[in-house]
Amino acid sequence: MSGPTKKAASGSGVSEWISRACRFATDRNDFRRNLLVNLGLFAAGVWVARNLSDFDLMAPQPVT
Repeated sequence: MSGPTKKAASGSGVSEWISRACRFATDRNDFRRNLLVNLGLFAAGVWVARNLSDFDLMAPQPVT
């Protein structure tokens, strides 16, 4: 009896987790959350920019 309940809970748990994450990211009334989300997005952008800046697209490609 608890088996099907657990499966339903795990399926709804993922969608509930996603909805909570979206609600966390889009809550306009909480300054700390907005600061945390903005700093995280900024850090991710800096990381991507630093790691993708090494590619030289105009350099000749090696022949294999």
